Amino acid sequence: MPSPIKLEFSEKYDDEHSQNYLLKHQETLARRLSHKRDEQLARGALAMAGEPGLVLDLPCGAGRFWPLLAEKPNRVIIGADNSESMLKIATVAQPADVVKRVRSLQTSAFDIDLPDNAVDSIFCMRLMHHIGESEHRLAILKEFQRVTRDSVIVSLWVDGNFKAWKRKRSELRRIKKGKQGSYQNRFVLPAATVEAEFEQAGFRVQEHLNFIPLYAMWRVYVLRKR
Repeated sequence: MPSPIKLEFSEKYDDEHSQNYLLKHQETLARRLSHKRDEQLARGALAMAGEPGLVLDLPCGAGRFWPLLAEKPNRVIIGADNSESMLKIATVAQPADVVKRVRSLQTSAFDIDLPDNAVDSIFCMRLMHHIGESEHRLAILKEFQRVTRDSVIVSLWVDGNFKAWKRKRSELRRIKKGKQGSYQNRFVLPAATVEAEFEQAGFRVQEHLNFIPLYAMWRVYVLRKR
């Protein structure tokens, strides 16, 4: 059954864009160092979640985190994405010994094609900062609450740091110059707002990890199902 909610940015991931997405995190030293920090945070979050044995990686993109998720030998991984192209790229781009441990699933985060309490944890990196509407974030979070038995690991952009302040200033300058476009697909959110949404969706915040405290916008939350 198709998801009743479709966002504009989700339609862009054809084969070419998916290939570019794969290469993006490898193309410069800064990107590679950023990926290493992402992995460090992810390992910490998985440990805090109790090293879950059955993990839904949604959206999995080009499988960037599959090798990390596969570091736990007996972990079962469901690699899910709304984009068929992303899944295709992931299965050829990632190491064969990792791919054989991943079950691919094309599905929407708004309507996950899995039963209630199907997985131990949902691993959701690089999605929620694209979701500007509270009702859409809540729809995803409530679907996560239905599908996970225990935990969710989710990353997003939050305020209260230098990069968020700098981005806000830049956006204000663009508005003053009349250059602000009508379409926006990345959002900085007040931490208090998203934490209230977590609570509303049926989670409690166990912990959060900042990419670079007081500087970077990226934050990873470990949520527990109430």
